[in-house]
Amino acid sequence: MDESLIAPDAMPPDGGVAATPTELVVITGMSGAGRSEAIHTFEDLGYFCIDNLPPAFLSQLVDLAALPGSRIPRVAVVCDMRSMSFFDTLLDELDRLEATGHPFRILYLEAAEKVLVNRFKTTRRRHPLAETGSITDGIRRETNGLAKVRERADLIIDTSDLLPQQLRTVIRQKFFAENLQDSLVVTVSSFGFKYGPPIDADIVMDVRFLPNPYYIPKLRHRTGQDRAVRDFVIRREETAQFLGRWNPLLDSLLPAYLSEGKHHLAIAMGCTGGMHRSVVLAEETARHLRDEGYSVSVRHRDINKDREWM
Repeated sequence: MDESLIAPDAMPPDGGVAATPTELVVITGMSGAGRSEAIHTFEDLGYFCIDNLPPAFLSQLVDLAALPGSRIPRVAVVCDMRSMSFFDTLLDELDRLEATGHPFRILYLEAAEKVLVNRFKTTRRRHPLAETGSITDGIRRETNGLAKVRERADLIIDTSDLLPQQLRTVIRQKFFAENLQDSLVVTVSSFGFKYGPPIDADIVMDVRFLPNPYYIPKLRHRTGQDRAVRDFVIRREETAQFLGRWNPLLDSLLPAYLSEGKHHLAIAMGCTGGMHRSVVLAEETARHLRDEGYSVSVRHRDINKDREWM
């Protein structure tokens, strides 16, 4: 099948604008090879996820996700031989989706037989296809039953030598190499140190070294969202020097966080009251990160607290 994730949209019969089809990833493969870790990875990346879905429901799921107002643009499902006889319909369902032009990709996970046996012994879990035989019997039955699906896979990952975190990294690199920034959601907030730093912040930057607009009478009652306050902060040489070091630091840090599997990063910019300098620098930081392709939201926690006493 076509390796592209999204197929060209077909025009609807009435000539209107066609909706983008729901992105679908089908995760399958050997028991013990990391399917649970894989589905958790996609869930962290914002996919609507279902584990152990009987293949017969694939088309219905895609149709439901495409309904107006569903707001489910990306779906990842695990379909494997735990569903027993239901699994036999997977190839037919994939053919049906392909015939209708709906895009999908298949991720197949496997590992060496010896590794799978050791994993089941370590976890003391029963192999789903070894109800009456040995673990090895179950693994071999599963290998044979998955052979045709494996041939259809877009990506095959051998997890024999991978730790769970390494598997997550491989999936992100293989599936999202071109738009890796999309998998990291960044929140940039401003706050006042007098009210305490945010407890959920990953990075805290103290910007109290910059001159304080609070001591300028005409700026005291305004906030960092006002043009006059922003100009006062941004146009200073100290700010230019700070941004000249701060932005490159973020450019090097965020890819490193991504490579370590982080999916949400909270950056907090603090000044005395959280009303002037931190607001300006939070907005400027968010603007830079958006320009770099990251998904960024901004929150000004304490922007109005000091104004209540002015």
